[in-house]
This record gives sequence, C-alpha cells and structure tokens, in this order.
Amino acid sequence: MTKVLLTLIVPQDVAEHVEDLLLSRPDLCPGFSSTQVAGHGSAVPLVAPAEQVAGHAPRTALQTAGDETAMRELLALIKHHLPRANLFFWLQPVIDMGKL
Repeated sequence: MTKVLLTLIVPQDVAEHVEDLLLSRPDLCPGFSSTQVAGHGSAVPLVAPAEQVAGHAPRTALQTAGDETAMRELLALIKHHLPRANLFFWLQPVIDMGKL
C-alpha cells in the first residue's frame, strides 16, 4: 500500500474539533503531531484586528502518516463532520516510515 503524509492547516477555532475526530479513529490515525503556525497569503482571511495588523492568522498544523486509503478516509470524516472548517490540506508520498 502507498504510504502518505497528511498535513492539515487548521484555523484555531476548529483545531480541537479536528484533533478530537483524529483521536476518535485510532484505526485510521494511531497518532499525529501538532504545531502552532501562522497562515500567510491571499487565501488566508485575516478577521481579527490583531491578525490584520500582524498580516497573518494563527493556525494549527496537524500531521499524520499512513496508508493513503486511511488518510483519504480521515479527510472524508473531517469533511462530513466539519464541512465549513476552512482548513487546507495536502498529501505527500512517504518513502519510508517506522519507529526506532
């Protein structure tokens, strides 16, 4: 099976909901990493006055890796439960993965 890395860039107001969805499906997502990041660019709406002044919006980056089928199921789960989450995602091929 093809292994991929799923990266989600999530607005902070929905990050906990997405994390809960990932945690609710250990069969698809046995674990993930999260990092606080800043969203920049024309595709990132700057809503709060502090965001407009800073020129970026706070986001949470979530990453998990596994079988492509499982990662696509996770995306479908998020889309079903949070259809207006305003998150950005990408999938990347993984050459190798494991635990040492």
